Amino acid sequence: MKTTRATTTTTTNPSNLLKFASASKLSNQQIPDHCTSPWCFFCNVEEPNPSLRRAKLTRCFKDIPLQDDMDCVLVLSCLWHMAMSCPDDLEFPSVGIFTCMARLIHKGLADKEWLLRDQNIYAPYYAAHIIGTYTMNRPESAELAVRSGVVPALIELLRGRISWVEQRVAVRALGHLASYDRTFGSLAVHEGEIVGLTIELARTCLRDVYSSFIGVRESKRLKYHCDLLTRGVGGQDMENRKAEEWASQAQCWSLYLLNCFASKERAMDLICEEGFLGELCEMWGGLVNHSSPAGVGTIRVLCYSKLGRGRVAGCQKAVECLCNLSRSSDDWQYVGIDCLLLLLKDMDTRVRVFDTAAQCLVDLAELRGRLGNRSNVGEVITRILLMDRHRGTAGTAVEELWDMKVERRNKERRSLVSQERVEERRVLVRLIRQQANRLFWLGKVEEAIEKYSEALHRCPLRLRKERMGIYSNRGQCHLVLGDPDGTIRDTTRALCLSEPPNSHGKSLWKRSQAYDMKGMAKESLMDCVMFINVGCVTKRGGKMAKVPYCIARMISKQMEAAWLFSGASTLGQDDQNRRKLRRKQEGMMKTFYE
Repeated sequence: MKTTRATTTTTTNPSNLLKFASASKLSNQQIPDHCTSPWCFFCNVEEPNPSLRRAKLTRCFKDIPLQDDMDCVLVLSCLWHMAMSCPDDLEFPSVGIFTCMARLIHKGLADKEWLLRDQNIYAPYYAAHIIGTYTMNRPESAELAVRSGVVPALIELLRGRISWVEQRVAVRALGHLASYDRTFGSLAVHEGEIVGLTIELARTCLRDVYSSFIGVRESKRLKYHCDLLTRGVGGQDMENRKAEEWASQAQCWSLYLLNCFASKERAMDLICEEGFLGELCEMWGGLVNHSSPAGVGTIRVLCYSKLGRGRVAGCQKAVECLCNLSRSSDDWQYVGIDCLLLLLKDMDTRVRVFDTAAQCLVDLAELRGRLGNRSNVGEVITRILLMDRHRGTAGTAVEELWDMKVERRNKERRSLVSQERVEERRVLVRLIRQQANRLFWLGKVEEAIEKYSEALHRCPLRLRKERMGIYSNRGQCHLVLGDPDGTIRDTTRALCLSEPPNSHGKSLWKRSQAYDMKGMAKESLMDCVMFINVGCVTKRGGKMAKVPYCIARMISKQMEAAWLFSGASTLGQDDQNRRKLRRKQEGMMKTFYE
């Protein structure tokens, strides 16, 4: 097969084909102006007659796995670009591209000599990536892929027969195939092996990427990994950032594949193994992957089934994780709330999680407006908690909720019928709050807490802004007394009263400090990031507001503790790697200041 000029379009006739081939830098061979091969891919794809082009491309895809020259990888690189540009185009899938890719993967695994010759080491990666790209949107393409025998080839890569780079694209392709009802059965045949391998990949991919790439010297990194990560652009810092992104993707795509099985209640014994459920809580994707709910998304899928709810309820670590997520400013806060509510609605699991979940959800009962894609979250929480008012050690908290949301609300409706009476109560509450403030600055913190509690008791429920400030101030008192749980409880209630939720900067900072005291780095970091979003993104005088120094220091501290590879790096991180981490943190801080 000969390489040639390429003046085609990016759909069926890609106009940028030559540019793609040159940019890939996978071949040092000069592309000639004239082609002498009758089965050249670049010439055949330019054929204007559709029927003739299909026949030629069919022959071409049969011929590619039989070639031993280095032009194969150049063609694969261009096919990858074309697939990424037009993933819904059915022409290549209909003329045998999937059979070609499966044969190339098997050839690379069976013939090590061929794999290590020239640029062939890239072939399995591109082949799996092309399969995943053409099957991510079209069930018709997925059916063609399964009939072409791609599943056994992808499973071989998932086993780690080559490296983590190929595992990443293999689990992506398998996830797309598993997402369609038409093709799920073909994967279910290998259910035990696929789920077992995927769980292992989700558990180990961060450690493997760190130990084989991030944590090694530049000279010891595999060259083809570096080329795939950066396409020859950027140095070591760029490689590290891309490797972190790819590791996060590998973990999230693994969880997506597991979700496909869990949603159909398949392989539940493997997925719901208690040790793995505990590890799921720590799989959050880091700041490099904010578009996936990661481990908590899998837990929510499990909570939709009876068996899954029972297993989650039996894992104390998972329940505590859901509570922590529910009382955080994470984008996936509503997912944690959903999971807890699903566990509480089921009478079999309600008994097991009520004491832990109720203590957390009571603080969220005044959520109003939208949270994620949910509305009236506070009312739903109240209704579910009050189904069983007198259960366990959480009874006091739930009784407080009953008093506030039922008895006190009804009483205020009868007594505070006029706006004048509401304003009188507002003035009284303001005076009590001023007294509490004065006691706090005099160092009489316990007395200040009592005054703030009195102000809350007298403040009408409809005065949400005033109650938000009182809760926030009382949270500061708990922080001074070294009571982080009290601070988290009061600041969470203040943030629920803010409009929109989680938009009160002072409460976010106080809760961040409380989470820091408890060693909860991720939750502390999320509150700091939200503080910047609500308090520093607004323009002041035409310039972006600067990030306070205390916030910047807290972010730097928590990023080191919550870094994606923090667990792997503790196994043995030398001074050089610490400097790399520091440069990464400084780069992130620049984005906050800019």
